Amino acid sequence: MKSQKTDLQHLFSMPVIVAALGYFVDIYDLQLFGIVRIPSLESLGLSKAEIDSVGSSIINTQMIGLLIGGILWGTLGDKRGRLSVLFGSIITYSLANIFCGLIPQIDFVDKVEAYKWLRFLAGIGLAGELGAGITLVSEVLPKHLRAKGTSLVAGVGLLGAVVATFTVKLSGDWTIAYFIGGGMGFLLLLLRVGVIESGMYKNIKHTSDVTKGNFFAFFTDWDRFVKYLKCIGIGLPTWFCIGILIYLSNQFGEALGITEKVEPGLAIMWAYVGISAGDFISGFLSHWLASRKKAIALMMGMSLLGVLFFLFGGMKTANTLYATAVWLGFWTGYWAMFVTVGAEQFGTNLRATAATTVPNMVRGALAGMIVIFNFLKPSQGAIWSAAILGIVIYLLGFYSTLSIAETHNKDLDYLEH
Repeated sequence: MKSQKTDLQHLFSMPVIVAALGYFVDIYDLQLFGIVRIPSLESLGLSKAEIDSVGSSIINTQMIGLLIGGILWGTLGDKRGRLSVLFGSIITYSLANIFCGLIPQIDFVDKVEAYKWLRFLAGIGLAGELGAGITLVSEVLPKHLRAKGTSLVAGVGLLGAVVATFTVKLSGDWTIAYFIGGGMGFLLLLLRVGVIESGMYKNIKHTSDVTKGNFFAFFTDWDRFVKYLKCIGIGLPTWFCIGILIYLSNQFGEALGITEKVEPGLAIMWAYVGISAGDFISGFLSHWLASRKKAIALMMGMSLLGVLFFLFGGMKTANTLYATAVWLGFWTGYWAMFVTVGAEQFGTNLRATAATTVPNMVRGALAGMIVIFNFLKPSQGAIWSAAILGIVIYLLGFYSTLSIAETHNKDLDYLEH
């Protein structure tokens, strides 16, 4: 008779470890353009004004790739299995990142256009990693360990942005950072070989009368549609803080009158130090409060305080901005919890589709946020443009969090009809 696994054995099992390392590589590659945006575009001969406009355009293109990839990999995750997505997505973004490192050698097409389309392909690939990993971990762990397990995945994974920053600094060349990211991806494929498929998914894999991975099922039932929108709404404040305040921190530094140079790469690194710590804590906080909703609402409220200080606290030094980035990161570190809530809201036949598309809908929403921010900025300035946008984002976030169904300790072995 086999002995029962301990909680620690469950938490440090191969699916959890590989999902955590996969998310580490995912975040490394996802944040890499934000970190090398200015030096890479400078090396391609762009002016400061062009770097702002072209940089925003490339970020938007990458986020649209994430949006499309989320639908693609989400449906495949429910139709073909969680592991097929983990393999396919990592091959896609690893190749895209290696080619990004070769951009200076490209002479048969416009380098900036090539950069844009490669980040689009990277976005498609990167879209599959987190949702499939969180779905797999949620289904293989006992329900009392789901929050801790997914927090472990995100806490380790989000350190990828910190390592990306140090890689760029130490290598002295942004192209090498892309090569390293692509190489890590292919090494990760070797680890994936030993991971087993979710038992819940195996039980329905060959069941022909169960509709699996139908993205449009979220739009054919009103209650399911509203629940899906609320899942997206919960995550919007996270990418407002990272995608607007942190990515564009150099613009806010100027608007606040900070005389030192504010480096977005450093702001991203410090934000992700905070996010990693916050994601570790969020699962234990949820477990302690016996509520996903209370944990998320608390962290969202604390992040709002950070936003108010960032915009209106009168920061005068770059170091104060970086310290505020840590605060914003820590309290938006409910990212894993938010994705877990998305996975827990839906049945096994739609779970990967939900868990993969929901975070990528949020990431994709950054493209719209940037458009609105840039539209408001000429008349309102950077500070008030962000404030107006932030009010809308946080209202949606709080409403979605407080009105969605609680999923703490929910049994996940069921189907959507």
